[in-house]
Amino acid sequence: MNRVAIVTGASRGIGRAMAIGLAEDGFEVALLARGRAELEALASTLVIGSGVEHSVHAVDVADAAAVADAMALILDRHGRVDVLVNNAGAYVAGGLDLSVPDFELMLKVNLVAPFLFMKAALPIMKAQGSGYVFNVASRAGKVGFAGDSGYVAAKFGLVGLNESIYRQFAEAGISVTSLNPGWTNTSMARESGTPLAEDEMIQPSDILETVRWLLRLSPAARVREVMLECRLSIS
Repeated sequence: MNRVAIVTGASRGIGRAMAIGLAEDGFEVALLARGRAELEALASTLVIGSGVEHSVHAVDVADAAAVADAMALILDRHGRVDVLVNNAGAYVAGGLDLSVPDFELMLKVNLVAPFLFMKAALPIMKAQGSGYVFNVASRAGKVGFAGDSGYVAAKFGLVGLNESIYRQFAEAGISVTSLNPGWTNTSMARESGTPLAEDEMIQPSDILETVRWLLRLSPAARVREVMLECRLSIS
């Protein structure tokens, strides 16, 4: 049976790189994002190995019912879940000047959505006796940057959720790792005003290679979190 990976926020940036790379590595990939057309275009480019079938699921990850429906479809179609990449994210600049809807949006997309996907996927992985969850958090989940308190709060929450789930499911044969990159060369970074040039930022391929390394570790090894920082913005 083929290994199956679920990637949220798969249509661009880190998620797109993850989907392409995992397909290259022989996974069947379930692609999730809001826009079906973008996902179908991506799916048409993915490597297809022997007996491999990728799938597309247009879903609002902030909608609990939609997430539950999507996960049911994925399990029905693919039969298992070996890797879950919680990558979908939302960013709105601001501190206490944020509107309540914007603050709640970031909590829903960056924190509640990973909870929903783990709630659905982890029982499947536990029954299998194996699985790996990658929660794409942020350096903002470890450093409380001034002026970005809404995003920081959501990402700090995700890092904490990750650590709790990491400890809870380790003995069940499941690995759970928080990936905490700094500025990454994506449209979100450019839209949020990164001061760095494209080649000065972490590349989505760096995060993919980190995931590949983690997946190659022995079954005895566990890694709770990985911090990836840009050379020019460490201080």
